[in-house]
Amino acid sequence: MQTFTTSGVCAKTIDFKIEDGILKDVKFNGGCPGNAIGLSAVVKGMKIEDVIARLEGTECGDKSTSCPDQLANALKKIIK
Repeated sequence: MQTFTTSGVCAKTIDFKIEDGILKDVKFNGGCPGNAIGLSAVVKGMKIEDVIARLEGTECGDKSTSCPDQLANALKKIIK
């Protein structure tokens, strides 16, 4: 598992595991539990490039980022 420290969102960190370019596991630490569990279930098994394409730029209320956007940011660091 890798850990990404978030910025500007309620979740403090995101733990995730990638195997062969596929997101195998995701856990948001903090934030809205139901949304975090749901988002984790939806993206599990997806290619990381597809997760980034779908989630990047998602905003939360008046914030310029969100937990989904922060996950996209974490994954972008992996593929660079």
